[in-house]
Amino acid sequence: MQHHLTQISNPLTLAIHSTDNSFGFAYRKKSNIESDNFFIKKFDNDLCNNLIVDFNKFIPKENLQRVKKISVSIGPANFNASRLIVVLARTISQQINCPLESFSSFELMSKRIALKNNIYKKNKSFWIYKKLKRKGFIAGKYEVCISEKENRKLSLREKVIPKVVQELANKEPNFQANFNDKEDLKELLNLSNKNLEIVNFNSWQKVLPLYPISPIN
Repeated sequence: MQHHLTQISNPLTLAIHSTDNSFGFAYRKKSNIESDNFFIKKFDNDLCNNLIVDFNKFIPKENLQRVKKISVSIGPANFNASRLIVVLARTISQQINCPLESFSSFELMSKRIALKNNIYKKNKSFWIYKKLKRKGFIAGKYEVCISEKENRKLSLREKVIPKVVQELANKEPNFQANFNDKEDLKELLNLSNKNLEIVNFNSWQKVLPLYPISPIN
């Protein structure tokens, strides 16, 4: 029996993402950026049901068989949305026997933040943070990597997964988390295609929402 990955024609890479107040889907055909297709929507009162309805409209069931890889953001963002999109991604991955990769929301915005603030010129590490309503922050640490083998291509490495801290490190740059639905979905697709050869058909089992504090905070 052949695996799903080797059977499909016109394959798609699928991305599923949520922020503090929105969710979105995107797909890319055969690693072709020009083919990117997006769906982005603000939360409404019935996110649970509407998420499935909107997803089925975005990519009909017959087209799901063309998906060769799924990438999902796991937070930190809105807790309920993170939980729901992870469940959706895990379910699809299991049903169509398709590899699932996950990335923190901060990792998706790290390259954009590094470029905007010229961090890439200094090859430094920096922190991305989100202030909590109560005391403290959620913060993750990112390192700029420039590949000499790939014409100094810029990439970012997540050194510290977003976690709760009481104070921000003052010896390194700190930048506030800045969600951008479309750009973050693009980065999900980019990272997924970058790791396209990594195939683990049971990977959905290990993907869980990332939320360092309880939902009531």
